[in-house]
Amino acid sequence: MRARDLMSAPVVTVTPETTAKHAAELLAEKGFTALPVVDDDGRLVGIVTEADLIRDRFPPDIRSRRDHEQHPRPGAIVAQVMTSPATGMSAGSDLAEVGRALLDGRIRAMPVVDGSTVVGILTRGDFVRAFARSDTAIEADVRHHLEIYGGPGRWTVEVDDGAVRIADRYDSGTDRHVAKLLAEAVPGVVEAKVIYQEDER
Repeated sequence: MRARDLMSAPVVTVTPETTAKHAAELLAEKGFTALPVVDDDGRLVGIVTEADLIRDRFPPDIRSRRDHEQHPRPGAIVAQVMTSPATGMSAGSDLAEVGRALLDGRIRAMPVVDGSTVVGILTRGDFVRAFARSDTAIEADVRHHLEIYGGPGRWTVEVDDGAVRIADRYDSGTDRHVAKLLAEAVPGVVEAKVIYQEDER
């Protein structure tokens, strides 16, 4: 699977001039953990997360604070709190690569870009939801894609814990390769195997 197969799009973005309060309202309203920050041309210039927005927003209780301690004033606009530069990955990136980047970088969201233009976003939650999809839903999606490609009644599809097994009535190595790619592009598929139905007899 590729980033484009799982990413959320269109993506909600903010600009460096957006107020921090409005960015926080968007995160709360949409249930997001991060928002890409873009310039006037839609190019990625940063990312603002929940952690960025709440940092220094709640100072220690005055009763526990020493008189000489100074606490920074929290940023009023996104430009003052965002992480910049931000890393983005292309829509054609392998999902395994995106997943590793999320884990290795200890980040919750990855902007998806076409060049430098933001076209979507991927979060850890997207990966969890894909992994949690039922076999029935996966089978229906795989069958739908195969029928568009090769017509109805040609393919037998079985799914077990995300592993897809496809039997093709026709002996075409090219079509079996395409069927495998189509199945692997369905969210929730962990592996796909395509065989010629005659091989089972």
